Amino acid sequence: MLCQTQVSRVAERYGAFLERYPTPAACSAAPVGAVVAEWVGLGYNRRAVQLHAAATVVVTRHGGAVPADLDALRQLPGVGPYTARAVLAFAFERDVGVVDTNAARSLARAVAGRRLSASEAQAAADALVPPGQGWAWNQTMLDFGSGICRSRLPRCPQCPVAEHCAWARAGHPQPDPAVASVGTARAQSAFSGSDRQGRGRLVAALRHGPLPPGAAAAAAGWPGDAERAARVVSGLVADGLVERGADGSLCLPGGAPRSLVT
Repeated sequence: MLCQTQVSRVAERYGAFLERYPTPAACSAAPVGAVVAEWVGLGYNRRAVQLHAAATVVVTRHGGAVPADLDALRQLPGVGPYTARAVLAFAFERDVGVVDTNAARSLARAVAGRRLSASEAQAAADALVPPGQGWAWNQTMLDFGSGICRSRLPRCPQCPVAEHCAWARAGHPQPDPAVASVGTARAQSAFSGSDRQGRGRLVAALRHGPLPPGAAAAAAGWPGDAERAARVVSGLVADGLVERGADGSLCLPGGAPRSLVT
């Protein structure tokens, strides 16, 4: 939920989502469309589809309990290296390094003093975790990167590890080691007028009920561009977010009714 979605938005929806789907079994038993409907306001709707798929795997392969094993977590739909290690560190308190944008930036600057590849950053993160302190260490690393070793205007005078920082000891040479390192955030294309915006509008409309044939373009905000709307609909169908009837009508997977949205 927090991936590219503001904490304030997630905080408003998190409790209600967990009330409706408190366990993987509850999520898995619901129609995909119902989970997508409940995801309103939480960013990319594709994540709701992946969450439902992951819950289904947890139920069918792991007896309904989220696995505490890196390989098993990586095999869950929608779970990548960061999410898998975050679950291990924060849910199971394992001694693994969690590498997000903030941690990757700090590792490149303070530890390596150069750009890091994905494998290098992960190896460095894992090696730094003090035995038995995986939870606290990773919380510290993420906070340090977001509050001190910031992308723009890093707070070097207030940095508690400045005297040990490889980049600082070298005199802060350019280019900044964090630039182009793995995990470094990249600028995203404008949302207004984008296909992403149209996708969001379509899914939002479908939360209220099915759309009749030919209504997609207007629902997406492009009443005069049926070709563009058709392309976006095809992408939504491919992503498992939309089902298309034989007559061209559209609905959420399982035809989730509006009443499912709190």
